[in-house]
Amino acid sequence: MTTQDIQTAVPQGDSTATQGGGCCGAPATATVGMPTDMPTTADGIKQVVQQRYAAAAKQVGSCCGSVGGNDPITADLYNGDQRDVLPAEALQASLGCGNPTALAQLREGEVVLDLGSGGGIDVLLSARRVGPTGKAYGLDMTDEMLALAEQNKARAGATNVEFLRGEIENIPLPDASVDVIISNCVINLSADKDQVLREAFRVLRPGGRFAVSDIVLRSALPAEVAALVAAWTGCVAGALEQTDYAAKLAAAGFSDVEIQPTREFDAADVRGFLEGQGLDAERLTPQISGQVMSAFVRAAKR
Repeated sequence: MTTQDIQTAVPQGDSTATQGGGCCGAPATATVGMPTDMPTTADGIKQVVQQRYAAAAKQVGSCCGSVGGNDPITADLYNGDQRDVLPAEALQASLGCGNPTALAQLREGEVVLDLGSGGGIDVLLSARRVGPTGKAYGLDMTDEMLALAEQNKARAGATNVEFLRGEIENIPLPDASVDVIISNCVINLSADKDQVLREAFRVLRPGGRFAVSDIVLRSALPAEVAALVAAWTGCVAGALEQTDYAAKLAAAGFSDVEIQPTREFDAADVRGFLEGQGLDAERLTPQISGQVMSAFVRAAKR
């Protein structure tokens, strides 16, 4: 499969790659026994997402290797410099679609919160960026991922990192306690994105920054694709159209909203995904090609 990098969006002089780790693609084995129809409730969606990423966490360190496999969304995630400073297990658990730690331009002494931190890869990278006078929080709802993140924290020797158990719709931190919110292909998985964005706005300090990587749509997906649980938990069907994303950020109170494409998924990527889901790739590929993209979503709390 191939992808078309339409914009690297990495600041000049930044040594980090354009891709990162979060909760996007996952192993095919994690979908075994799951329903094929989209749950109709927020709790149902949450349960399916949890099951999938619990399975992904358990696969780390197994004979199967990296949980992302050959998914074009999660491919080529980190450069050599990043691989050298991170535990192998953190790299294996990488399921993201971008690199918010690079694009957020983190500074010494800042407090960073990663929504849906998974195995902790972006938290550990953030901790290095903000230094010993700063702090990096990771928030996740899956026990297996939190256990893996704690192990990776210990392996990395990180002392300015704390992992929290909770849901991104109800962040367990006080008002105005965070300088920067990052996330890597997780907000699209929530069934209540408005609440996620309201919570993000609440915990940010005045002048704080919202700087996430996410899957974003240029237009709505065909119904048979949007109905697949595997598509939802693979970061596709839960994604917002870019105009809706911007509108929801503004409604939550954010200003200076910007959605910057970083990678567009072409016909080859789309065809492989559709064939893997048993869908009519010949018919659907032209409808989807170029409509799904990784993007850097930026906003500010004034």
